[in-house]
Amino acid sequence: MNTSYTTLVDGIAEDIAQGRLRAGDRLPPQRQFAYERGIAASTAARVYAELLRRGLVVGEVGRGTFVAGEPIPVPPSLRLEPFDGRIDLEFNFPTLPDQAALIAKSLAVWQRPEKLAPVLAPITQRRLVEAGRTAAAFFAGDRWRPRAENFVFAGSGRQSLAAAISALVPVGGRLGVEAVTYPMIKGIAARLGVTLVPLAMDGEGIRPDALTKAHRSSALNAIYIQPVMQNPLGLTMSEARREEIVRLVRKHELMIIEDLVYGFLSDQVSLATQAEERVVIVDSLAKRLAPGIAVGFLYVPASMREKFAATVRTGAWSVTSLALAAGMGLLTDGTAAEITRRKRADALVRQAIVAECLAGHHIEADPRSYHVWLHLPEGWRAEALTAAAARAGIAITPASAFAVAHGHSPNAVRLALGLPSHDDLRTALWRLAGLLAHHDASDMTE
Repeated sequence: MNTSYTTLVDGIAEDIAQGRLRAGDRLPPQRQFAYERGIAASTAARVYAELLRRGLVVGEVGRGTFVAGEPIPVPPSLRLEPFDGRIDLEFNFPTLPDQAALIAKSLAVWQRPEKLAPVLAPITQRRLVEAGRTAAAFFAGDRWRPRAENFVFAGSGRQSLAAAISALVPVGGRLGVEAVTYPMIKGIAARLGVTLVPLAMDGEGIRPDALTKAHRSSALNAIYIQPVMQNPLGLTMSEARREEIVRLVRKHELMIIEDLVYGFLSDQVSLATQAEERVVIVDSLAKRLAPGIAVGFLYVPASMREKFAATVRTGAWSVTSLALAAGMGLLTDGTAAEITRRKRADALVRQAIVAECLAGHHIEADPRSYHVWLHLPEGWRAEALTAAAARAGIAITPASAFAVAHGHSPNAVRLALGLPSHDDLRTALWRLAGLLAHHDASDMTE
């Protein structure tokens, strides 16, 4: 069956509109829905996520997914304010007003045909070697000197992550992950036939005892963690926790897939400085620079480089010639360093706006990061707030999108701060504050 997920969403929306599905009706579990419709589990997950985004359904932790009742009305005080378009606090791509101008200046040399021709040619081994040297020089610091020959390049951070999982975890294998984590990991693992094992967390990330317990229960092949600026919780591991995790992976002979996509916002160094033979770093230029600079990095143990290079090639995850040239040029001429410096300053400003607009609410965030984790007051469910926010012109993400175990998501939402202007961000957050002031959604009457 080749039905697109949007067609399925539209069909369910029509059933709701025509009364064939009524408020409170329970939808089947996603796996059952996938089986009944003859679609992949990942497609079913997209259907349910889109229904949630449209406010057509709500999720009850531990109970399932239900058709939503009457739309929660937006308070009149919010509706009377002028509103022009949708403010996106869902997708997290840090954006500076002048970053395009900085990048354009760097790439202006390509206006000369003799400079453009080489970057349009196929990527040679020589170019990959040069790119490795460029990356090693850029990422080098007082505490870490990466080796140029250990870099492998992919078409994006997501492709780097897919390649890392594919290389380290066999079909049917087990990958330990943070219980609340980067949501794309779920779809990637499903496509690769990998089972995700959620690991309990505390204020520093995965708990060492949870890692040991999961591995003893049934052996893990690797773990995927975000030790710096964890998405969505904003956690950063202490030195003591890092040392304990490294000790355990050595003891159990596991590999770490370390996601450092948000590492550019911190001075924290990679776990590879402590255990280079046990760590595969995943990084990209999408957050650091711009999504259009589609370059993903893998930094791998020397003994595994050829295996990873082959995995990237056979998985069709190779970086394009144009993107590689653009990315390496921006690293070399200082543009990447300048944009990084400005984004670090910008993140602090955006976090200050959050602190101003959502004062008094329970927020978890690293003050240097581009996202915050908002715990909801009594009377609000994450899915209900997501739907109400959408009707107020604001896109946010409920905790269920980040929870690995179905039915075990906190009552919280993630707010991504990177896309809107500062003024639009402030507008969106004041609107959310207005919604949250109605602790009991039933009070929100016309």
